[in-house]
Amino acid sequence: MAATGCPMAIQEGTIVALQSMTGFARAAGQDERMSWTWEARSVNGKSLDIRVRVPSGFEAVEKAVRAATSQQLHRGNVSLSLSIDRSGAAPTYRINQSLLDQVFALQGELAGRISAEPPSLEGLLAVRGMLESVEGEEDEVAEAAREKAIIDGGVAAITGLAAARAEEGARLEVLVADHIETITRLTEEAHAADAAQPEAHRERLRHLIDELLEAENALPEERLAQEVALLVGKSDVREELDRLRAHIAAAHDLMAEGTAVGRRFDFLCQEFNRESNTLCSKSSDVELTRIGLALKAAVEQLREQIQNVE
Repeated sequence: MAATGCPMAIQEGTIVALQSMTGFARAAGQDERMSWTWEARSVNGKSLDIRVRVPSGFEAVEKAVRAATSQQLHRGNVSLSLSIDRSGAAPTYRINQSLLDQVFALQGELAGRISAEPPSLEGLLAVRGMLESVEGEEDEVAEAAREKAIIDGGVAAITGLAAARAEEGARLEVLVADHIETITRLTEEAHAADAAQPEAHRERLRHLIDELLEAENALPEERLAQEVALLVGKSDVREELDRLRAHIAAAHDLMAEGTAVGRRFDFLCQEFNRESNTLCSKSSDVELTRIGLALKAAVEQLREQIQNVE
C-alpha cells in the first residue's frame, strides 16, 4: 500500500507551530480479488466538516475512516473518496440452470413436429444468458481481512493529508512570522513618532495663533499650554500602542502553541485591525498617519494568511 501527499517530506522530529487547512493525499492497496484507492483532500473551513464517499456495501469502512479523520484533524472541509476496481479478479462462470431447463422443455414440446438435431454444446452456450459470471464464495475471515486493509488504506490517506497540511503550515509559519515582524517594526516607529507629537502640536498651534493675531495680542503661555494639552489628549495613541504590543506578544504565543489556533489568530487579527484604525483616526501627524496606514496593510496581509491556518 502506498500513500502520497505533497512533494516535500517532513523530517522526523520537526516541530511545526502552525497547521494549514489545505492539502491532498492518496493511498492504494489490492489483493487477489480487487484493488482500491483512497483520495483525501481538504480546504479552508470554519469548523471540521468531513465528507466520505464509498461504494455500496462499504458502510462499515466509511464509519471507521470518518472516526479516524476526526481524531487527526480539527478544522477544514475534508473530503475522502474510495474507489474499487474488480477488473483484476479472474471471472468465474456457471450455467444458468433455469434457462437450460427451459431450452430442453421447448425441445420436448417441438419433438415430432419439426425435424431437428439435438442441440449441441456450442449452440447451448451461444444462447444469451446461458453463461453467468459469478464471484467465488469467500469465507468471513478473508472478507474481514480485506475490510481491515481498506480501512488501513483510508487511515494512511488521512495521515498523508495531515502531513501535507503540516508541510503547508511550515510555509505559512514563515509568512506569518514576517508579517508579525513588520507589525512590530511599525508599532515601534509609531511609538517614536507619537513621542514627538506634543512639541509638534505646540509649534503648530503657536504658528496658527501668530498668523491670526497681532503680536501684542498673542495668547498667554498658560492658555497656549491648555490648548496644546487638549489637542494632545484627543490625539493620544499610547493606549493603542500598548495594546498593539500586547497583541504582538499574544501572536508569538499562538505561533509557539501548536495546532488548532486559527480561530483565535483570526480574532487577534480583528483586534490588530481595530487598534490600527484608531491609530489612524487619532493621528494629526503626517508621519504617524503614514505609519498607521502601513500598519493596516500589514495587518490585512497577516489576516489573509491566517485564513488558511487550522
